[in-house]
Amino acid sequence: MDIKGQFWNDDDSEGDNESEEFLYGVQGSCAADLYRHPQLDADIEAVKEIYSENSVSIREYGTIDDMDIDLHINISFLDEEVSTAWKVLRTEPIVLRLRFSLSQYLDGPEPSIEVFQPSNKEGFGLGLQLKKILGMFTSQQWKHLSNDFLKTQQEKRHSWFKASGTIKKFRAGLSIFSPIPKSPSFPVIQDSMLKGKLGVPELRVGRLMNRSISCTMKNPKVEVFGYPPSPQVSGHCKNIPTLEYGFLVQIMKYAEQRIPTLNEYCVVCDEQHVFQNGSMLKPAVCTRELCVFSFYTLGVMSGAAEEVATGAEVVDLLVAMCRAALESPRKSIIFEPYPSVVDPTDPKTLAFNPKKKNYERLQKALDSVMSIREMTQGSYLEIKKQMDKLDPLAHPLLQWIISSNRSHIVKLPLSRLKFMHTSHQFLLLSSPPAKEARFRTAKKLYGSTFAFHGSHIENWHSILRNGLVNASYTKLQLHGAAYGKGIYLSPISSISFGYSGMGKGQHRMPSKDELVQRYNRMNTIPQARSIQSRFLQSRNLNCIALCEVITSKDLQKHGNIWVCPVSDHVCTRFFFVYEDGQVGDANINTQDPKIQKEIMRVIGTQVYTN
Repeated sequence: MDIKGQFWNDDDSEGDNESEEFLYGVQGSCAADLYRHPQLDADIEAVKEIYSENSVSIREYGTIDDMDIDLHINISFLDEEVSTAWKVLRTEPIVLRLRFSLSQYLDGPEPSIEVFQPSNKEGFGLGLQLKKILGMFTSQQWKHLSNDFLKTQQEKRHSWFKASGTIKKFRAGLSIFSPIPKSPSFPVIQDSMLKGKLGVPELRVGRLMNRSISCTMKNPKVEVFGYPPSPQVSGHCKNIPTLEYGFLVQIMKYAEQRIPTLNEYCVVCDEQHVFQNGSMLKPAVCTRELCVFSFYTLGVMSGAAEEVATGAEVVDLLVAMCRAALESPRKSIIFEPYPSVVDPTDPKTLAFNPKKKNYERLQKALDSVMSIREMTQGSYLEIKKQMDKLDPLAHPLLQWIISSNRSHIVKLPLSRLKFMHTSHQFLLLSSPPAKEARFRTAKKLYGSTFAFHGSHIENWHSILRNGLVNASYTKLQLHGAAYGKGIYLSPISSISFGYSGMGKGQHRMPSKDELVQRYNRMNTIPQARSIQSRFLQSRNLNCIALCEVITSKDLQKHGNIWVCPVSDHVCTRFFFVYEDGQVGDANINTQDPKIQKEIMRVIGTQVYTN
């Protein structure tokens, strides 16, 4: 989700050229008057040695006993689709600016921390979360940290190292062959076939998986060893790195550990999310009331105007999904999550509270949300005032609908999939970096293909926030599980269209004869007009997703109905919406080489990269 707000001012983040020249100019005349702690110099040199000369820059303030140290965190390891969803520039380092006492360094006051990307001034919400994380980390370390303590730690390390480097080589060997940390995000691979293909049981799998969580040093000149993860601790990214190479290297290493898993932790309290199907792509606030209040107070939910301006079609779709779920007879099961919305007239209470669900009040507020089409045609502030007059909870609910979406959705441009015969086509990515990394590891071993997943629009409010779950034999199950437990897919569009049309009481899995009759009727329905509205005109909507699925032995094929019991082996890629009972071509087969070529063409023009 998008966390608005800027946490540094332009003077802090970029500096004024003239004043900077002045400050650097006075360094020469005043530096001799100031004592610079040797441990500070040693730690700066350690950063240069382990990373590069360009990984650290410093600024002194002449006669003031302060120094700014900028640590440049390389984030090019983030996938393109992740960086786009998180609104970060993967080609530019994230800068950690720490201000220390020049003469006291670790014996002085706790350093202030700023986090920014010089070219990313608008919407760099990830920096707020990272700043909070590093601030908490520094406060904890500062309780026992001192120059003498650090010196003792480093001397202890040097006493273990012989001139021949035997101990160093031995520890390096241990770091390579150590077992994979056990956690929900990175389970140990049990598949014997996979182990056989890799040669070494868990070695290469772990290294491939850890691409998304490991530190990002490029060809480091020395090894940096952290404390080994405990099997009982799932939050391996919170392990405290070693102090052997100084505090600056330690905080850089910690930042590198945390960045790839920011989506797995609450943006306010930094506690791990607990979701049925694991974490999702976008960072989010948890459901704890204190975090919801803090989230509201920070103003991070004030981005509705920007979203309507830049992604109005997506907001339109999110509102339609929310309405479908809320109007469903199954809303007590599928309208999940229920909104957590702070009362604008009393910021200390929740107007909508998951612990005290009131669907009628929620419906009233949703009915007062003006159409997105109207919002794009006038002043957003004026429209907000109109909504506030209709219902003071309408606009806060709209903000929640936008900010609670944890998937990355983008309206496709004209270079869309023409065979789907709808103008309402979206790129849909919901897998977090850890799941995407596991998916790509499996893809290298087994390959992948594309298949449709049909589900009634009332289910997508939850899917976008909780992921595509294996609902078989749970209260979420809607169509039965005739072919066993798993996520149901089909290479044939007509089958998924059939599933997507079921809902509003039509919850029985159709027989084969019924499917044939229904698909024949679908083919006689006139196709949608060539010129369609930018926004959804109807509340009678059908939708299907195009997913990428791993073609391993786990994928069970029962004719044209496929069942994948491994949720990690299915990732959503595209989403299609149809109005008033119309559907696309019912004879599309994703295994047709021409169709596959067209899918790959569109993928090549979008954020998603193989």
